[in-house]
Amino acid sequence: MADILAENLSGKAVMGSDGTELGMLYNISMEMKTGSLTDLLVTPNDEITPGGVPFDTDEAGRFHVPVDRVQAVKDYIVVRTS
Repeated sequence: MADILAENLSGKAVMGSDGTELGMLYNISMEMKTGSLTDLLVTPNDEITPGGVPFDTDEAGRFHVPVDRVQAVKDYIVVRTS
């Protein structure tokens, strides 16, 4: 995947590979020692239930999407959901 500036990800919608709109990008977590990105934190849409997607959630209900699940970044951030 080509390099993408974090500022270009701010406020992007996150969509599953099946076309389901999962929510909006809230933040990105990284490994402090290596600087490698680990997870996208996604604020879910109201229609999405935590059990309806294969991602862990934090105490605020945001999805932790591993960065290796990101398939594309264009108008949406597309992530593999299966």
